[in-house]
Amino acid sequence: MAARPKMRRRRRTKIIATLGPASGTIEILTRLFQAGADVFRLNFSHGSHEDHALRFAMIRELEQKFDRPIGILADVQGPKLRVGRFGGGRVQLQTGQQFRLDLNPTPGDARRVNLPHPEIIEAASIGSNLLLDDGKLRLRVIRKLPDALETEIVVGGPLSDRKGVNVPDVILPIPALTVKDREDLEFAVSHGANYIGLSFVQRAEDVAEAKALIAGRAWVMVKLEKPQALDNLDEIMALTDAVMVARGDLGVELPPEEVPLAQKRIVRLARQLGKPVVVATQMLESMISAPAPTRAEASDVATAVFDGADAVMLSGETAAGQYPYEAVNMMDRIVARVEQDAGWRAGIDASRAEPDASAPGAIAAAARQVGHTIGAKAIVAFTDSGSTALRVARERPDSPVIGLTPNTDTARRLAVVWGVHAVVTPDVHSMTEATNRAAKVAQSEGFAVRGDEIVVTAGVPFGQPGSTNALRVATVK
Repeated sequence: MAARPKMRRRRRTKIIATLGPASGTIEILTRLFQAGADVFRLNFSHGSHEDHALRFAMIRELEQKFDRPIGILADVQGPKLRVGRFGGGRVQLQTGQQFRLDLNPTPGDARRVNLPHPEIIEAASIGSNLLLDDGKLRLRVIRKLPDALETEIVVGGPLSDRKGVNVPDVILPIPALTVKDREDLEFAVSHGANYIGLSFVQRAEDVAEAKALIAGRAWVMVKLEKPQALDNLDEIMALTDAVMVARGDLGVELPPEEVPLAQKRIVRLARQLGKPVVVATQMLESMISAPAPTRAEASDVATAVFDGADAVMLSGETAAGQYPYEAVNMMDRIVARVEQDAGWRAGIDASRAEPDASAPGAIAAAARQVGHTIGAKAIVAFTDSGSTALRVARERPDSPVIGLTPNTDTARRLAVVWGVHAVVTPDVHSMTEATNRAAKVAQSEGFAVRGDEIVVTAGVPFGQPGSTNALRVATVK
């Protein structure tokens, strides 16, 4: 029997690649995985359930081929707020003129258009801003009627049928999950999605609703894309399992100069809480149509790595671009190069939060310190639910983290977590057995050779999630 191909990454920050028409075959998926993709994102804003079912099957086929757990992020669409249609399909809005948004379904003109969302009309107030077509046009409410908003055009331009509406100033009484989202969510979870990307989150209640539907079958990854979510960030972060800095929509509703600060704040809080954080959108955008990124894009990826994000994400670059393989390969190269820099490690260490005030938190912090002191080749974390591996990863140790778990779903979820190399292995029942298993796996996975030292963390008695209370140093024999 041939030895399986080794797929150990030489970096800590993970890469998420979005699938689409440009990456729709097993051959391309294989190339993307080999180039560095750790997690594949399925965007339920596009494609049918049949399309996504084929992608699920291909990813799991790839997983079997390489005997490596691969994470799947199912990104549900969320509510899409749009204007209605125009008589000629398109109008030109002039700055300084008035424009009416109403509930009348009649095709619009340069003076008015249907807004088929009474919730917006109800929630808006005089002075509220409405952004149209990804923020290209800006309107300000000057009069509110029961069935319409009279606005002044602050920034004009062309507007065509069904363009999007953003309302950055207002919490809208709209659930984050539409009927379509609920159907997509159930489909995705039943097909083995490991994370559900939750759009349009404004309040902690939106997260609670999704978690109730998922019922522990996947991790919730909140997409932070609305200013209201930033206002409620602590409450949202307390409930979610992971978070994404969705800079596309966030950049529409926030002034551009605020987006980098929001990104820093979100990454910092996620690291403090030990919850995976993904930086996404327009990271290597020019590679949709060019074989190399701009220098600014390379710096953007590097900034996320320097901040200690768990993962960076490619969207259109791999879903619809001309160079999907090159985009993943380039991101892999940028991440790996940054992590070789002494300034990266110094920054990571300087930004480390205080240990979590609990026995498992103290053990994880001690594992990092011991690993650093003895130059351990790996920290091996026995983890059933993933919590032990998450705690160790939170400490951003020098040593690679090997997450050993009997649970395949846990191994797949850990694919997005900083520095964690997950391996599915049978349960152990004693610390001696755990130490022996850890040494064998560290050797077989290419992390250590005979005579090297490793650090082992576990919970005793075994099989009780969240009970990490043991640490041992072992020598590979």
